[in-house]
Amino acid sequence: MENLISLVNKLQRACTALGDHGEESALPTLWDSLPAIAVVGGQSSGKSSVLESIVGKDFLPRGAGIVTRRPLVLQLHRIDEGKEYGEFMHLPRKKFTDFAALRKEISDETDRETGRSKQISSVPIHLSIYSPNEGQSDSIVQDIENMVRSFIEKPNCIILAISPANQDLATSDAIKISREVDPKGERTFGVLTKIDLMDQGTNAVDILEGRAYKLQFPWIGVVNRSQADINKSVDMIAARRREREYFATSPEYQHMASRMGSEHLGKMLSKHLETVIKSRIPGLQSLINKTISELEAELSRLGKPIATDTGGKLYMIMEICRTFDQIFKEHLDGVRPGGDKIYSVFDNQFPASLKRLHFDKHLSMDNVRKIITEADGYQPHLIAPEQGYRRLVESSLVTIRGPAEAAVDAVFSLLKELVQKSISETMELKQYPTLRAEVLKAAVDSLERMKEESKRATLQLVDMECGYLTVEFFRKLPQDVEKGGNPTHSIFDRYNDSYLRRVGSTVLSYVNMVCATLRNSIPKSIVYCQVREAKRSLLDHFFAELGTKEAKQLGKLLDEDPAIMQRRTSIAKRLELYRSAQTEIDAVAWAK
Repeated sequence: MENLISLVNKLQRACTALGDHGEESALPTLWDSLPAIAVVGGQSSGKSSVLESIVGKDFLPRGAGIVTRRPLVLQLHRIDEGKEYGEFMHLPRKKFTDFAALRKEISDETDRETGRSKQISSVPIHLSIYSPNEGQSDSIVQDIENMVRSFIEKPNCIILAISPANQDLATSDAIKISREVDPKGERTFGVLTKIDLMDQGTNAVDILEGRAYKLQFPWIGVVNRSQADINKSVDMIAARRREREYFATSPEYQHMASRMGSEHLGKMLSKHLETVIKSRIPGLQSLINKTISELEAELSRLGKPIATDTGGKLYMIMEICRTFDQIFKEHLDGVRPGGDKIYSVFDNQFPASLKRLHFDKHLSMDNVRKIITEADGYQPHLIAPEQGYRRLVESSLVTIRGPAEAAVDAVFSLLKELVQKSISETMELKQYPTLRAEVLKAAVDSLERMKEESKRATLQLVDMECGYLTVEFFRKLPQDVEKGGNPTHSIFDRYNDSYLRRVGSTVLSYVNMVCATLRNSIPKSIVYCQVREAKRSLLDHFFAELGTKEAKQLGKLLDEDPAIMQRRTSIAKRLELYRSAQTEIDAVAWAK
């Protein structure tokens, strides 16, 4: 039984932790599946006294009028040894060994929520007891009823209906509201208080034996301490002993004394609670396993906590950067989308830009005549206009620099885009805004350096073609003499239209040949200088700088949002509770 109660307490604490972090949407399914006991009854019917009798400790506020103005979610924990103490959920790790101080804290916490105007609130106070021993508004009546109903209408709630014996049972608020939410009485226990205060000559035997008002579970009578006893600090042990003596010696009740009193009530509730818990074990197991999976997934998404030492912080940053680097490589290698756009630059954009150069216009007859004439200077060429050819070729090839540079820039833009995409896909970087910004800056800076090196190497390819022509191409061309030409013709015949067209056609053929070569070699240069280098050493400079940083500087990079840190701690704590509950519920399930 203790294992079962411990299990429920752990699950309730886990649920409470959820609520404390604004996750009410996650509460209903699990919370509603857990058994709970609600003590209900009219004003001054003895609810607080019954609850204290079950617990065996004075801890609830006392006074005239409505004193208990907030629900009290009470959890009882058995400890092997040590002094009894209480602990509130709103004051974690503060132990109240003085139960008078605990009682005052309940009153103070009530006032903090409701003020001192005697208003009521449905926000519960969560209290755990650890022991080795087992001005009011007009709508306050309706407010209280709504608040009570919100707790007892849940099918997991065991209702402890408190009714004073010295009042007419037909007007009992507890019986009325219990009947409304539990018409079959499957989860209602009737408790009759103030039996010792009944008028002389009257007794509660008919009620206790179920003749006046029958419930599925037998009525249980209790005798609580009077206000005078409380004022005299009569302890619970003495009060229970006097209660037992009352039922044992009273002629009206001695035949039923064995099933009367606070101790019997506690045993009955424990037995029923055990039955309820066992019936819910399969559903609880499924729900706990699902919740553990969800919490583990969220904890994984939030990432690991920050290391405290320098080496740990450095290792953590390096691991995060490696994760980013791997994602970036996967984009380039086709595991993730995006790398294919680089090939598109080489296969579509670069060839298209070469075609747009329109070499045929540059090699028009008028332009060929102009360049050849200028190249000859004061001494016209004798056989072939070599200088004219060179100038025509160089002036055509130099225009390829533009498309070559554009290809380098296009690949740079795509690599930068993939870096940004990879950073957004690196979940760990979302935790640390400063590290995220630094990694982005370091990666882009590296791409900038690679772009400049690529541009230098790529333009060098074009310049090499301009600087040294392929002689064999021109040697294979037929000469005028070989074709029967007369070298004694006037020099001005050399500039006739047919001749100039042939020169232009020859140069165009050569330029197209070079373009075909560069169309293959320029992409190779770009891939070697940019893509390959980005895969190989994108963050090398950043890693080198990290090695020189001190712990404080590394800590600044790991500037996690405090809300995330708090959330991770909260989830880890809840996960620990659920795993412990999972172990216990599995043990209970096997024991069945």
